[in-house]
Amino acid sequence: MIELKRIAKTGFLNFARGGMVSFAAVLTMTITLSVITSIILLQAVLYSSLEQIKNKVDVTIYFHVGAPEEDIFSLQDFLSRMPEVASVSYTSAEEALRIFRERHASDYATLAALDEIGENPLGGYLNVRAKEISQYENIANFLGGDSVLAKGAESIIDKVDYHQNKLVIDRLNALIGGAQRLGFLITLVLVIISIVVVFNTIRLAIFISKEEIGVMQLVGASRIRVQGPFMVEGVIYGALSTLFTLAIFYPATMWLGERMSGFFGMNIYEYYLSNFFQLGVMILFSGMLLGVVSSFIAVRKYLNK
Repeated sequence: MIELKRIAKTGFLNFARGGMVSFAAVLTMTITLSVITSIILLQAVLYSSLEQIKNKVDVTIYFHVGAPEEDIFSLQDFLSRMPEVASVSYTSAEEALRIFRERHASDYATLAALDEIGENPLGGYLNVRAKEISQYENIANFLGGDSVLAKGAESIIDKVDYHQNKLVIDRLNALIGGAQRLGFLITLVLVIISIVVVFNTIRLAIFISKEEIGVMQLVGASRIRVQGPFMVEGVIYGALSTLFTLAIFYPATMWLGERMSGFFGMNIYEYYLSNFFQLGVMILFSGMLLGVVSSFIAVRKYLNK
């Protein structure tokens, strides 16, 4: 414990004596952690936007006029138990007629023709939403085959609009997959660049102390006694950089929150606040790990001489 206290004390003293070099290391790591935080927030915005797009895609099953509701409910129950299906909602023929009238409220010719018919020409329908966009084809294939409701009887299904929307669904599926792959690639590249920059900055800070490292080795100091203070410095760099990063992103996300919510449908400020603890722990761990590992590797270069 005495040795650990000495190492920690020396690390704090080295950080204080470092002056502008220590400040430069903290500033560089703050920029790095800001890049990592930006990536995390942008990924959250991306996945939120993609999720909203996915939620607007569905398959509609239109039924023949006068189809028995018990058969429709039976099909709805069966679909809701399919592993690919996220939700199934039913719109009755009466509700479909009301929606149609509201949608064509300014089209007097259409409403007049509808009144002339004297009866509801529309059937009910089911809106089926899959868990993944790629699963709509399986659902459409099931509906196009011989379902339990169609065996030995006339099918109650008039049409399924999957094939009309297939091109849009396929393109959307490709877009989501491409966006996720591109996001991962950009994240990987930026993180690698940030790590290299931080490593070189910390190595520069340790380069100033290379003579001190040599003297400590000459007087018989152990490797942990030599490396320990620099690793403590790395922890300090990470901790201070985390505080600065979180302080920077609080007003930044507050300013962006309302401005982005209208376009992306997500308030990034609310997301930042609701996940503040998780983000803080993640950034702190990343900063301290980056500082300790960079310091450990950089000092080894002079220990091996």
